[in-house]
Amino acid sequence: MRDQPMIIREGALFELVTPDAAPVPVRVELSYSSRDPYAVQASFRTGQGSPVDWVFARDLLADGLLAPAGTGDVRVKPLLGGGRDEERVEVELASPSGHAVFTTQARPLAEFLDRTFELVPATSEYSWLDFDAALDQLLAPNTSDGARD
Repeated sequence: MRDQPMIIREGALFELVTPDAAPVPVRVELSYSSRDPYAVQASFRTGQGSPVDWVFARDLLADGLLAPAGTGDVRVKPLLGGGRDEERVEVELASPSGHAVFTTQARPLAEFLDRTFELVPATSEYSWLDFDAALDQLLAPNTSDGARD
């Protein structure tokens, strides 16, 4: 476990794939914190209101760069061909409120993930977890507005 969490943030451009129109560009902020070493957060900024946040398993994103990965709400797979110069990745998100398919360039995503693995190497994630802080948060009494003390 480490005392001070380290955070990596990077902006990315994803494209929302729509069936009857051209792809729609969507700004996404990718972030990784050593405090939650197994996860990557993606904040989708749609231009209206608050961003839509999704949390992915870091390994799922890394695996999805090479081969189809994921069986649940998040699926990631490399795209082959398509007439573009750069390699791309498809990210499919599903929730009770909707379904979306995005594509993005593979290289920037891979470079972001490489930085996360430099910070917290694979198989060392467990040593970065702060179980005491997590337990304190779970046991903290709820206030009337839903926030924790």
